[in-house]
Amino acid sequence: MRTNHLIGEKSPYLLQHAHNPVDWHPWGEIAFDKAKREDKPILLSVGYSTCHWCHVMAHESFEDEGISKIINDHFIAIKVDREERPDIDHIYMTATTAMTGQGGWPLTVFLTPQGEPFYGGTYFPPYAKWGSIGFVDLLNSIAKAWKSDRANILSSSRLIVEELRRQAGSRAKIVTKVMDETLLDKTFRQMRGQFDSTNGGFGSAPKFPMGHNLSFLLRYYKRCASPEALNMVEKTLTAMARGGIWDHLGGGFHRYSTDQHWHVPHFEKMLYDQALLSRAYLEAYQVTGSGDYEQIAREILDYVLSSMTDKEGGFYSAEDADSQEVDRGLTSSSGGHLKEGAFYIFSQSEIIEALGKGKAAVFNYCYGVKCQGNASFDPHGEFKGKNILYRAHDTEDAVDEFHKQTNKIQDMLTEARAKLLALRTQRPRPYRDDKVLCDWNGLMIASFAFASRVLGEPKYAKVAAKAADFILAHMMVNARLLHRWRDGTGGIAATLEDYAFFIYGLLELYEATFQDKYLDAAQVLADGMIKFFTDQTGGFYMTASDAESLIIRPKEVYDGALPSGNSVAALILLRLYALTKKDIYQSQAEVLFSCFASSVTQAPYAHSFLLSALDWYLQGPLEITFQGAGDDLTVAKMLKVLYKHFIPSKAVKFIPALTGAQAHICYRGTCKAPINNVGVFEKEISVIRHSERSEES
Repeated sequence: MRTNHLIGEKSPYLLQHAHNPVDWHPWGEIAFDKAKREDKPILLSVGYSTCHWCHVMAHESFEDEGISKIINDHFIAIKVDREERPDIDHIYMTATTAMTGQGGWPLTVFLTPQGEPFYGGTYFPPYAKWGSIGFVDLLNSIAKAWKSDRANILSSSRLIVEELRRQAGSRAKIVTKVMDETLLDKTFRQMRGQFDSTNGGFGSAPKFPMGHNLSFLLRYYKRCASPEALNMVEKTLTAMARGGIWDHLGGGFHRYSTDQHWHVPHFEKMLYDQALLSRAYLEAYQVTGSGDYEQIAREILDYVLSSMTDKEGGFYSAEDADSQEVDRGLTSSSGGHLKEGAFYIFSQSEIIEALGKGKAAVFNYCYGVKCQGNASFDPHGEFKGKNILYRAHDTEDAVDEFHKQTNKIQDMLTEARAKLLALRTQRPRPYRDDKVLCDWNGLMIASFAFASRVLGEPKYAKVAAKAADFILAHMMVNARLLHRWRDGTGGIAATLEDYAFFIYGLLELYEATFQDKYLDAAQVLADGMIKFFTDQTGGFYMTASDAESLIIRPKEVYDGALPSGNSVAALILLRLYALTKKDIYQSQAEVLFSCFASSVTQAPYAHSFLLSALDWYLQGPLEITFQGAGDDLTVAKMLKVLYKHFIPSKAVKFIPALTGAQAHICYRGTCKAPINNVGVFEKEISVIRHSERSEES
């Protein structure tokens, strides 16, 4: 079988293209030296293994012999997995957005042999349609311009690089303006202006489930006693859990909703969404006590545990949106073809056959199943005659509709979901990207560890510890992290996100287990982060000082689908200071806030995680030190009380002692007398929470 230069790579995405007729190269000196030697421009294609439109462009263009010949004759082709090389993706996505006003994946960029971009875009159809230039015409046009208009191309590329460097520099200025609570108010007002009061979420379609935005709103609710902020969170979390974006059979959230009602999702599942959303549901459970939020959080975590966890402990990256569509009765991929959401959707007849008419009638009523299919938004005709499960009616509605008792309806729905899940498991599963990424694992470790305390589930702490131990053993060499592990091998230099997110996970794990090794590892890595990533003007670069030299050294604070490395770094530095009292941690966080004050002030809504860190800084943490034996029941009961409450700005330590169990509480420079009674401890926590509200409302 024909192969190209990607055949020896570890990335699942690159290996998906290893048999293309395009002569793909991985990113590296070999490809750039060849471009210089042959005097050819570079075609850079960036994507990831579970990207639907990456698959489409691959099938239409990169598997086509004629189009591949044009590429091979006139370009040096480089493939990059954006999840493996977020630094490269960030640079060239920024360039493409600057050139075209939009970005996305697949990312298609044309570079000089020196790596300077001069033209970019996203998905291109092979031939002109939908108002887009055809990829064939684009390739021929650029190949011709490279020969006949080289001077303008080089001039354009230099201007683009200069602009990228200017933008990077503008984020690195220490200013006299400081971040204060007015930024939190401004962010809330911006979110309120974007809030969809009918459907939950923010803006119109497509809608993304930004868990860290909801976590910010919960902190704002706590700070200001704002029922409006809490309502925005509850409306959104409830609507998402009812919608098709939630997998009602197997758990876990899909990537985003293509419509404003959360009904029709883009079906891929990303690890980081599960991490951020499980956190948001857990925090909402702390605030409201709602069992519905608790249940969704558990089902997210159990989905990750059952479907996204390697036997050695690490968490996989993603599951694809596409899967083999097969005729009913087939249990293999024979005779099928890839289709969006094929694994998840059902025809009405399938459901009736599986459940029987009576039980199917109840299920179909509750989950919006229709004979003709129920997809309200289907521009490509992929869901014709099929149903995306969502909660169209509540149990109470079904009680009235079918004249059955509540527990009878609930039992019927539970049984129906189990039967349909079993039926679904016979279908070809979506492709799973099984690489383990340090940064995404850090977020997931944090959520499992947090859940273990909030839900009183020791098994979740064990899951988090196993993942953290795996990374410490296999993805940390000489106190330096690696970004990716797959197929028995670690590799790729870690980015700021790897350090910040993994430290975040270690700190949550320390609070969940009180094992000093996790706090010690967090300090070692934080010291390394400061040493290798610090910008002397404030904040942190995305890449280390000894990393590969790229056309710019990126530095970012924007909180998009994922929070930025700088945002998470600010929070973990503040937490480390509270736990260790090492001044360097707090001073680095303070300089970071000053460095980014100007850009955050211009668009605070785009920096919600950083502003959650600012909320911690402005409030000052509640510091609690427990003393006693490791298995002391009094300490365990106090911890249960503590995590019953939503107290995001807290630092919790444990010191082994032979004396009886005690809790030492310090808040805003005042320390209480030691407490050895659970009731007294709960009263003190309640008093502190009440005083916070009184001072800030």
